[in-house]
Amino acid sequence: MDYQWYPGHMTKAKRMMQEDIKLIDLIIELVDARIPVSSRNPDIDELGKNKARVILLNKADLADDAANREWNDFFAEKGYLTVLLDARSKAGMGTLTNVIREACREKIERDRRRGIINRPVRAMVAGIPNVGKSTFINTFAGKACAKTGNRPGVTKGKQWIRLNKNVELLDTPGILWPKFEDQTVGLRLAMVGSIRDEILNVQELALELIRFLKEAYPGALDARYGCGEQPQDAAVLAEIAKSRGCLLKGQELDYEKASGILLDDFRSGKLGRITLERPLLPSGAK
Repeated sequence: MDYQWYPGHMTKAKRMMQEDIKLIDLIIELVDARIPVSSRNPDIDELGKNKARVILLNKADLADDAANREWNDFFAEKGYLTVLLDARSKAGMGTLTNVIREACREKIERDRRRGIINRPVRAMVAGIPNVGKSTFINTFAGKACAKTGNRPGVTKGKQWIRLNKNVELLDTPGILWPKFEDQTVGLRLAMVGSIRDEILNVQELALELIRFLKEAYPGALDARYGCGEQPQDAAVLAEIAKSRGCLLKGQELDYEKASGILLDDFRSGKLGRITLERPLLPSGAK
């Protein structure tokens, strides 16, 4: 399956971000902690190359704890300020204001020398679809400022949100990039829900997830579905369909429905804390 999704509104959103970049001091980039590299849009890197940066590893509560620490170290070594975050709760929020001020320390000092005191830091919140930008803003602000939804493409336009006297946030739509050079990136984005399921073959996607889980997290599928150690990926999906009563007329197994259940369970954390990619270790081994 070829993984790609770049609807027209993303071209408009990218153009809007290019126009707004001169207005901001800082880019707060949200990535999905389960796929921290695959969920980084290279276009945002290009747009923000001369701006201060903070990377938020969001959905860290759904990701493997050991992998979270590895990724935190990985980005720190590259010079990024990072925060492990669960945007649905306040986990990680307590340190964020200080991290923002640290990232913009040079700008704040420069303003002070010019006699500009207490001008708020203006930060653009950027990231791919369904990474949790609007949820993060609402939690950080302590009120509903931005539209949220558990699907990609909810935020369509920009909006400025004043958090306090120190920080203003510019919410932006989630954008992907026109072509995934590595289809593994597209696969991982599809697994976490950053590409609309409606344009995907969810059964094929579920089989790819089963293949990964059997290798990287043995026992996770059996613990959830009681499917045992099936040698064939399709047999695992069949056991999931049986255990969840996914039946068509004539008692045939509904593989499409079972695939949706598996993907939903993974995305919501019901299969446990799972990370789909790990940073390269110095030895070159993952």
